[in-house]
Amino acid sequence: MDSSKLKQDEVAIVMVPFPGQGHLNQLLQLAYLISSSYNLPIYYVGSATHNRQARVRANALNPLDIAKIQFHDIPTPEFASPPPDFNSLNKFPAHLEPSWAACMLMREPIASFFHDISSKTRRVVVVHDSLMSYNVQDVSSLSNAESYIFNCISVFTLYCLICLSCGMSIQLEEELLKNLPSLEGIMTDEIRERGASQSLYMDIRSGDIHNTSRVIEGKFLDLLVEVTSTQNKKQWAIGPVLPAKLDHVSNTNNICLEWLNKQPPRSVLYISFGTTTSFSDREIKELAMGLEQSKQRFIWVLRDADRGDIFTGEARKVELPEGFEERVKEVGLVVREWAPQLEILAHSSTGGFMSHCGWNSCIESITMGVPIAAWPMHSDQPINGFLVMEILKIGLIVREWEKREELVSASTIENVVRKLMASEEGDEIRKRADELGEAVRLSTEKRGASRMELDSFIAHITR
Repeated sequence: MDSSKLKQDEVAIVMVPFPGQGHLNQLLQLAYLISSSYNLPIYYVGSATHNRQARVRANALNPLDIAKIQFHDIPTPEFASPPPDFNSLNKFPAHLEPSWAACMLMREPIASFFHDISSKTRRVVVVHDSLMSYNVQDVSSLSNAESYIFNCISVFTLYCLICLSCGMSIQLEEELLKNLPSLEGIMTDEIRERGASQSLYMDIRSGDIHNTSRVIEGKFLDLLVEVTSTQNKKQWAIGPVLPAKLDHVSNTNNICLEWLNKQPPRSVLYISFGTTTSFSDREIKELAMGLEQSKQRFIWVLRDADRGDIFTGEARKVELPEGFEERVKEVGLVVREWAPQLEILAHSSTGGFMSHCGWNSCIESITMGVPIAAWPMHSDQPINGFLVMEILKIGLIVREWEKREELVSASTIENVVRKLMASEEGDEIRKRADELGEAVRLSTEKRGASRMELDSFIAHITR
């Protein structure tokens, strides 16, 4: 009998992501990595809308390999999908609350899916977002199932959050500790309560998987093990889960990639604030003027935050200063649709990334060796930005977290862009980012630290 077929019926892996783009994407990349490397059956479980979203935006993943992943649509109650409030001083995407509330009603259909799969395989391995812990709790009632949390944030952020919530001291040099951003204003009370309500169901898990590499966060992985030692959970740092070598380019005719092909090496600043940030008209005007005054090449992805259902509703047409696009057309490109971020960061013409510092964007930028102009907006982003800038030293800050409600002026933006893209200090930062990126990519190859941890995880779940 074919041994690979036997293996397939032995262990099934079920991925349960949280319905936000940064979360959907990281779990899809993990599903892709495991299915293309280990020949294990993988189920990706979510609402039809969010499963479709994950597939439509699967940058740099080969469709032939995505086809091996079995998407299972869970019936989800209808939810409101309001547009974001782009004038709000607090950048947290509170407009996504209805879609998050709806996804918390998926426990029963998820449990029934687990039961069905568990009757057909020797072992069911559930890999889930920590924010979906409530929904997967029924895994504990199955004798042949076990679950693992996949953390979509940096280990440094997780370590800081655990220390601060338990009143433990964070092990950092005094100077760094003094500058660590506060947690004030990072999220709404509703989402804080939602997170807290999940923690009741986290003890069920058998271990934790992290989308990071020892090369990036080895020290903090060790510290995390120390502060969670009483939980006695196994830990694996298997990241980055994204394709470190881009064998598949999703769309070679993409306007961004075509434009980058015509630019000098490392000369372009890529600007994108992810899928949960919207800028007011004033903020957009200052950013446009700052970019123009800097006289540096740029690609700017100018989009509002996602709605809960990205397939509904009209996108807001953002007005740029009159004549702006005409004036910068030799040096800049403004893109209003979905952009292939990973391919842009991997392109030899890209030399910097102005980012909100979501972990997805950070890990992509670090892996591709691109330094970051950090402009955190909410959630884990301020601490991620601190990691990039103060600890890894591969970035500059655009705006201090304490000044998050102040308008960032065009001159501030101009100065940061020039410093990163056209100064000796910027060149030094770029060199460090380049070296770190190379080390991270090596860690994902055979006998590299991350690959060995992934092998160890797979060996553990197929034991």
